Amino acid sequence: MAIQDIFNAVMAFDEDKVKQLTQTEVAAGTEIGAILNQGLIGAMDTVGERFSAGELFVPEMLMAAQAMKAGLEILKPLLSAGQAQSRGRVVIGTVKGDLHDIGKNLVAMMMEGAGFDVVDLGVDVASEKFVQTAAEKKADVIALSALLTTTMPAMQTTVTAVKEAGLASRTIIGGAPVTQGFADQIGADGYSPDAPGAVKLVKKLMA
Repeated sequence: MAIQDIFNAVMAFDEDKVKQLTQTEVAAGTEIGAILNQGLIGAMDTVGERFSAGELFVPEMLMAAQAMKAGLEILKPLLSAGQAQSRGRVVIGTVKGDLHDIGKNLVAMMMEGAGFDVVDLGVDVASEKFVQTAAEKKADVIALSALLTTTMPAMQTTVTAVKEAGLASRTIIGGAPVTQGFADQIGADGYSPDAPGAVKLVKKLMA
């Protein structure tokens, strides 16, 4: 029942309660994977479904993600101690010349909430930085965000650089001006119009 309470607290956007309940469960010796998968990830899966159904909107999704993150911060040291398996590693950033980060931050939080190990490079990220970090971290997926039509060419530069470097990492793109057609045109492995879709896309690419 207590894990269900964590789930409910995330759905209620209650950061303090999520933190408190997560600490209580860890102290009680509840399996870390169960807290993560049934409590935090389970709630974010539901949030994603409700967003896709038009029942929740971006502000609510951000609040739920913040609440989930409060619990995740407590679990992270235990996760790195090997008590739960990461689903894969995602390197994410907003491309060179673009300083927008709300969408990128939301995708990063949703990815973390889905059990992925996320390396967030921030904004205005050069293609070389994406390639270098993906190689160092052995990233499964590189996620590129752009909010300006003027910075979309930087996505193409990065996708090309990843291929030329011979990395096994898959590339996905997103952002307001970006489309599936553009993803196909530049040779990216996928596109999503929103954060829940990005999580589904990465799960699909890694299956």
